[in-house]
Amino acid sequence: MGLVLAACAGAQPAESGERLDTSTVPVDVAVSTTVAPAPRAPAAPATTSPGIQPCADVVDVTVTPNGDTWTVSATVRSGDTGWDKYADVWKVYADGAEIAERVLAHPHETEQPFTRSVSGVVIPDGVDAIEVAARDSVNGFCGRRFSYSLTD
Repeated sequence: MGLVLAACAGAQPAESGERLDTSTVPVDVAVSTTVAPAPRAPAAPATTSPGIQPCADVVDVTVTPNGDTWTVSATVRSGDTGWDKYADVWKVYADGAEIAERVLAHPHETEQPFTRSVSGVVIPDGVDAIEVAARDSVNGFCGRRFSYSLTD
């Protein structure tokens, strides 16, 4: 980083290696020692490297009754690479309407596939199947969904 100096009329730039003579700079000329940060290039759109699974797939679901509510456990396989790309949520649907979600608070790059649960899920009367879908933080809901029959 360099020093930013206000230009004076008639001043000549110093040659490489020469010191700048500031003795001729008038007292009332502002000299700034603050260097403005270089503009940042816009972030490149996130992409998935070859060999990395682009979507989060739900590969298994279990449902356990708890009185009037249910506990839904979903096993998800995803191409988590860290905080830049990971499965960040999965949702439970009944007849196309979202009835529950499980936020995934961190990447699981070293635990694949992984299983997490959500309790207290209210499944409406008359619903005989639920569907679970997982979201990738970069690519969204693009993976395989899992349909679970409540009547089997």
